Amino acid sequence: MQKRVNGNTDGIKDAVLERIAGIYDMKQGQYEFASHELIAEICALTGIIKREISVYIARDGSVADVSVGDSGRVSMPSMRLVRNEDRLCGVRCLHTHPNGDGRLSGVDLGTLRSMMLDAMASVGVKEDGTATSMYAAYVGEMADNERQALVYGPMRPYKLPQRQLIQEIYIADDRLKSSTKDTRDDVPERAVLVGLENDEDYDTIEELAQLAKTAGANVVARSVQKRRTPDNATYIGSGKVDELSLLASETQADLFIFDDELTGTQLRNLETRLGVHTIDRTALILDIFAQRAQSREGRLQVELAQMKYNLTRLTGQGTALSRLGGGIGTRGPGEKKLEIDRRRIRRRIFELGEELKEVEKQRGLRRERREKNTMPLVALVGYTNAGKSTFLNSVSDAGVLAEDKLFATLDPVVRQITLPDGMDILLSDTVGFINKLPHDLIEAFKSTLEEAANADIILHVVDISSDHYQAEMRVVEDVIASLGAADIPRINVYNKIDLIDVRPKGTADDAFVSAATGEGMQALLNRIEHMLSAAHNRIEIAVPYDKYEAVAILHNEAKIISEEHSEQGALITAMVEENTMRKLKKLLGESIRTNEE
Repeated sequence: MQKRVNGNTDGIKDAVLERIAGIYDMKQGQYEFASHELIAEICALTGIIKREISVYIARDGSVADVSVGDSGRVSMPSMRLVRNEDRLCGVRCLHTHPNGDGRLSGVDLGTLRSMMLDAMASVGVKEDGTATSMYAAYVGEMADNERQALVYGPMRPYKLPQRQLIQEIYIADDRLKSSTKDTRDDVPERAVLVGLENDEDYDTIEELAQLAKTAGANVVARSVQKRRTPDNATYIGSGKVDELSLLASETQADLFIFDDELTGTQLRNLETRLGVHTIDRTALILDIFAQRAQSREGRLQVELAQMKYNLTRLTGQGTALSRLGGGIGTRGPGEKKLEIDRRRIRRRIFELGEELKEVEKQRGLRRERREKNTMPLVALVGYTNAGKSTFLNSVSDAGVLAEDKLFATLDPVVRQITLPDGMDILLSDTVGFINKLPHDLIEAFKSTLEEAANADIILHVVDISSDHYQAEMRVVEDVIASLGAADIPRINVYNKIDLIDVRPKGTADDAFVSAATGEGMQALLNRIEHMLSAAHNRIEIAVPYDKYEAVAILHNEAKIISEEHSEQGALITAMVEENTMRKLKKLLGESIRTNEE
């Protein structure tokens, strides 16, 4: 970095200018708003030159600009600051007042608002170069169509609550984003994607880009690093962080999205050094789920996953600053707030768990009614955007949202359909899977995914037009196995054949279809009917009252289609599996009519 002193330097001796330029080398610590050394140096130099000195500090602690001005006014920085209405510029200003008055002037506060600075701080300096008092201001709420400033002080320059002053920057940033959200919803966030090279046979960064698009972001840049293992502190290493900081300025990025789940420490370090809002893949997926969940159960499941995610990422840096003097009488919320937040989140996790138990109980009752009254269940599973919803819409009147976006639908949908030969079945659509699907989300949606675990047949819908469909299939197979559904009969349904030129070779158990055009759908439905008929026997059985044990077996193990009672006993039509059939024959003999007779 060029150590140039900007502003009004006329008449200042070269030796003093060199000393002022040395301020560029005074890097601040991660949780240092302004070090004692920096304050002492700018005050001493102000005493020598009798002019204001302004120091602009980036969020990574480096000095971005040093300027000399006149008493009573802020010297403007020479570097270009990225200014938006909905976020801070990522640079704070610390300057001196040679008149000894540390209070912020109207010019100071106007500069804070116009430049959207992280903070504006001033320190009064006596003629002998010693400090008097210090004040700090942050961008506040809107009032009377004007952005207000929150001013804290007076503070003792060498007794600063450093961590709290830094934390207030992020509070101000969040306040700003929240207050402008309603008026800026139509402006997509400018996102930079960051990841590490991997040995997988498909591009996870490209998938991350699709997720970002689904969430409403505009991807302006991508950065992939060759690194064997993630850095514990920053995931990508200190040198790469510096590169990304420059990239953020060049692209005017609002957001960094990392391709893997980050620890709380990594997130804090990255946001501090980059000066830009930073999230990971998990937070991105949770955001999409929060946008798309429609049912009460879906919203509860998403909130539960969010609470579990946030629990491990609390910083514990306190609330908005009400007292900043430092020392006795100022120790308040601080670390205690961390425990309060943890208790609140744990309590909310418990409440959500209890609510979901009730929802799951209702779902279980509905499932029991279906199993007793009915019909076989066929479950659609697959990678997100494989075409499951389009498939369901093509064979029923489900009317499920089907978009060319990831996770277009979250909430499960069950529809009754009639197969070509007249057999009625239930067809269930489930949430799509994805690579690196957060564990908490899998746990949260297990009740939903149980539709697949309890199915008679699983249709694994595959987007055959995807360059990475084989890798995507493996992801789905792993999740199916984790649900204990690996042994359920399955048909691999290769969808979107209308989008490919050459159809790959499949096995006899595979189906090739286009849910959009209808090609191959009839043959697939015939296949489903054949498999269900082979796995189940449709029987009509008259059970006398002295053999009523058979009725209990049917109710426990079979799918009852109809049941009538008379003086002689019960006449039951049901779908039964072979092992149940053997039990009934042992009890009732051969007096059972099957669908083959």
